[in-house]
Amino acid sequence: MGAVYFYHLTRKPLEETLPALLHKALRAGWRVAVRGREAARLEWLDEKLWLDPEDGFLPHGIAGGPHDADQPVLLTLGAECPNGAVCVMAVDGAEVSAQEVQALERVCILFDGNDDAAIRAARGQWKALTGAGCAAQYWSEETGRWEKKAEA
Repeated sequence: MGAVYFYHLTRKPLEETLPALLHKALRAGWRVAVRGREAARLEWLDEKLWLDPEDGFLPHGIAGGPHDADQPVLLTLGAECPNGAVCVMAVDGAEVSAQEVQALERVCILFDGNDDAAIRAARGQWKALTGAGCAAQYWSEETGRWEKKAEA
């Protein structure tokens, strides 16, 4: 049974935080699906991920291509994981079910701490997922480094 980690972004934007988390997941040997809600936003993230430093190359692709199954990191709009992902990183309020959390190694929900709607959505996800019996952790970077603030 997996767990869901909530990442409250207050100091660094998504395009800086996501690559660091993706590198950690890849080092753990996991394939990852980055789930978003809008194609244009995933295309923007795709461009940002290619700008990662040369020594930190982050192999990835956008779902719908001929090599989806080969991608260590796949940006997707749907719940499908054609790359065999065992970790889902949900951004921009993308939905994640309790069944997914329980079936995967890890689910990460990244949300913008400067956006009231994003905070409300994350609170709703926390309540729904923990209410369904999912193990959850809440992480905040408000002090300048990541600290676990809550666990259920």
